[in-house]
Amino acid sequence: MNHRTFFLKTVLFCVLLLISPLTLQAGVRIDTAWPSVGARPGETIPLALILHIEEGFHINADERQIQQHDSFTPYATQVTVLEADPGLIPEIPLYPPAFPFTVSYSEEALMSFAGETIIYLPITLAADIVPGEAAGLNVEVLYQACAEDICLLPERKTFHLSLPILANTAKPLPINQELFVAYQQLKKDTDQGLFGWNFSLDASSLAGLLFLLGTAAFGGMLLNFTPCVLPLIPIKIISLSYASKNKRHCLLLGLAMFLGVLTFWLALGGMIALVSGFSATNQLFQYPAFTLLVGLIIAIMALGMFDFFSLPLPKVLYSINPEQDTLAGSFALGILAAILSTPCTAPFMGAAAAWAATQPPSITLTVFAAIGLGMALPYLILSAVPEWVRKMPRTGPASMVIKQVMGLLMLAAATYFIGVGLAVLWVSPPQPPSTLYWWPVMVFSLAAGAWLAWRTLVLAPNRKVKSLFTGLGLAIMAVSVYGALQLTSRGAIAWVYYSPERFEQAVQEDKVVVMVFTAEWCLNCKVLEQGVLESRSIVELLSRKEIVPMKVDITGSNPPGREMLRQVGSLSIPLLVIFSKNGNQVYKSDFYTAEQLYEAVTQVVHEF
Repeated sequence: MNHRTFFLKTVLFCVLLLISPLTLQAGVRIDTAWPSVGARPGETIPLALILHIEEGFHINADERQIQQHDSFTPYATQVTVLEADPGLIPEIPLYPPAFPFTVSYSEEALMSFAGETIIYLPITLAADIVPGEAAGLNVEVLYQACAEDICLLPERKTFHLSLPILANTAKPLPINQELFVAYQQLKKDTDQGLFGWNFSLDASSLAGLLFLLGTAAFGGMLLNFTPCVLPLIPIKIISLSYASKNKRHCLLLGLAMFLGVLTFWLALGGMIALVSGFSATNQLFQYPAFTLLVGLIIAIMALGMFDFFSLPLPKVLYSINPEQDTLAGSFALGILAAILSTPCTAPFMGAAAAWAATQPPSITLTVFAAIGLGMALPYLILSAVPEWVRKMPRTGPASMVIKQVMGLLMLAAATYFIGVGLAVLWVSPPQPPSTLYWWPVMVFSLAAGAWLAWRTLVLAPNRKVKSLFTGLGLAIMAVSVYGALQLTSRGAIAWVYYSPERFEQAVQEDKVVVMVFTAEWCLNCKVLEQGVLESRSIVELLSRKEIVPMKVDITGSNPPGREMLRQVGSLSIPLLVIFSKNGNQVYKSDFYTAEQLYEAVTQVVHEF
């Protein structure tokens, strides 16, 4: 072969080498689409990225589905939000299921996408985003196209999207619905809400609104079984048992408590709908005067359980004495039960309340009325069927022990709220609040368990009853000691307490941020922290150098913390949010298991 021929063939080969990839890369075309013309504040809308992959080619799967090979590492498909206007909160992309693709250069099949492939990127609009304007975001798609015998160089494409922001009362016009058929199933498979259980609905339709109201009512009913409200139930049952012989009076007492619960939730809904700056059910506990007052009221009720009201006290105290079979007393007890439920609203009906806070006043009041109806209904049913409470001992030593034990537990609850009020007064964000008040709380709880165990041993008529209630008393004592030690400990995780500067520093250092929103008055937060975040696997995971565990404590006046809560698109706590290394929000959940959290964090670490 002469030099001229060799030169021409070399040039031709180089030209083909340059042209061929460009031709092949043209076999992957990407379009974008929204499911509606605009969205309303507080809503989540998915962006569809439609990849048209020419026949004979495929692209590698995303990081979660791709498989590592001994000889090489496939380049995973990845969707990233480079920049988003304030008020747009990107979540983790939803990739379709990948399938194995046989190639000549690997003994193992490659997990790939082919044909028309749709990747969904959910975008949540903040509740206070300004309607009437268009918000924008820049999205980048990285992929590597391959044929049976060759893989091309990875390619990245960037898209600028805009989304009109509609008024709360507007109804978005649906478009491109055929492209979003698979979205709900993918979201159901990957969402992590209440232990992985989620649903979505269109509340603008009658069926959707009725379902939402039913959900709110059911959540309101469940509030009666939270640690916040549970101590009041035996008190009301005792009160009803005294009146059970007079069906009319018993029904009136139940109706009075029903109206007390309903009145509070309607008043709270009215404040959220009409009062500027008031937007969440738990916001009452941001005010120390309110929390201290609640604690004092509970303490007075506890003293009533010990018959201390035989002493001459101001007449106003008698209206909240639970032993007084009066309509005013039952009405006040209903209000108190509703007040105590507000720190425990999430996850039972936090989503419904948060959604209602973004709606017109009529919808807000309707949803909060449904919550009140659901919470109050069990008391009305108990009063309507007095036979269910007649077996409650009303006189004698057993009745006195029940009252005394409940009185001690009520004193523990009173100490808790007073302690929270003092913590709110003394805290200096971003430093964490004091937890020393848990010691007197647990001392009263320990005393309740000890008194129950001792009096049962003395008074119980048979071995079965003696074993049951003595064991219960000992269990309360053990839980009290354990709770005092755990709740006053800072835990095994080296939390970084949130400030905008600390968050920005973590992003600049390319760290994944696991952000937990909490408060001292949030008992659900305590349950998650002790039951999930303090598990061994999560402690070890959050100790990794590429992860920053960050806690946002909104116990006291913490404007930056509450602003961060608003920016992530929520009004209630507990809440956990994961931010990728570029600072984008990619995961959000208000209730989760250790397994779900571990999987979510590791996926973000590897994918971004």
